[in-house]
Amino acid sequence: MKWAAFIAWVLTAGGGFVLLSIWLARGGMRQQREAGSRIRPSLIMSHFLLAATGLVIWVIYLADDKSTLAWVAFGILCVVALLGFTMFGIWLRRRQRGAAGADTVTSGKPAEQHFPVSIVGLHGLLAATTLVLVLLTAAGVGGS
Repeated sequence: MKWAAFIAWVLTAGGGFVLLSIWLARGGMRQQREAGSRIRPSLIMSHFLLAATGLVIWVIYLADDKSTLAWVAFGILCVVALLGFTMFGIWLRRRQRGAAGADTVTSGKPAEQHFPVSIVGLHGLLAATTLVLVLLTAAGVGGS
């Protein structure tokens, strides 16, 4: 199960890299000073850095097989998930307003509104899978 969690985490990271790349290419770093509900650089970078840190800790856990490391990775992943849900909420609210005609000018469109729905959905599904697999592994379900 610990290897399934690792594979799910790496796949989740791949989707996250795609989303981060789109966000950066569309000027996401310049959104710090813009008004309105947007995904701020501090939020997305915290999500990214904590997820990467958790993955590194998980790799160390795979090498050492110490349950404390699995729990630390799970705790970090919980924070990452909360940040991810926050960003998803911002993205979804803005997207729903855009569908209602509130965002007719594309130049004022936040960077995250260029995210493909399929990648956002896949990233979220893989993230939830990763969270469950990491929890089950840390709890000792399925052996080590």
